[in-house]
Amino acid sequence: MKLNQFQVLTFDCYGTLIDWETGLWNALQPLLSAGRLAITREEALVLFGELEHEQECLTPSLLYPSLLTVVHARLAERWGARVQDGLHERFGQSVLDWPAFPDSAEALAYLKRHYKLVILSNVDRTSFAHSNSKLGVSFDAVYTAEDIGSYKPDARNFTYLLEHVAADLNIQPTGILHTAQSLMHDHVPARNAGLACAWIDRRAGVQGGATVQPEIIPHVDFTFRSLAEMVERHRSEGTM
Repeated sequence: MKLNQFQVLTFDCYGTLIDWETGLWNALQPLLSAGRLAITREEALVLFGELEHEQECLTPSLLYPSLLTVVHARLAERWGARVQDGLHERFGQSVLDWPAFPDSAEALAYLKRHYKLVILSNVDRTSFAHSNSKLGVSFDAVYTAEDIGSYKPDARNFTYLLEHVAADLNIQPTGILHTAQSLMHDHVPARNAGLACAWIDRRAGVQGGATVQPEIIPHVDFTFRSLAEMVERHRSEGTM
């Protein structure tokens, strides 16, 4: 299998293109400071990941900023920190400040010359629009949890993706390579939907962090430690 046999790259955004772990850790600092909490980055991210996934299952129609607000309140309760409600809402808006990975914009600019680029994200359209301004590329289609009414890894998100890529871009599943960091949110349901997968392993093989690990690790067709590494592989193949 080669990268150049595909026509569309469907991307997760947060964790893949946007450095959400750094963004989350930075946004948690007011809570940690207010509660005088001695909690490590890894401990905080792991608990966040568990509570976020649980909340997405409980309230699939809740817009992502509101969902983050709820998760922040749950973190404060779990850690025994009493803070004003405004701090929870501030965290809910923190997506706007999350940085892009250093290689994302340049890599996307290259890939745009060879593929249609599509976003399948667990956030809302407003939050993604702010992130998109940091990525510097115009995506050919953007599908969010706000559009779909559920969060990945719900199979409905990938059904929606396949139906809309076929209708909007006239590309069938065999022409799609799903490109993402999260095995649980993305690669498990993508494989179940019959898609080829490229894993952007931003944590370089180290488990943990803000992404819950699946019980069974799915097969992926490509593994790269960065988007820049994926670009180098494409360059080495040449173009069809």
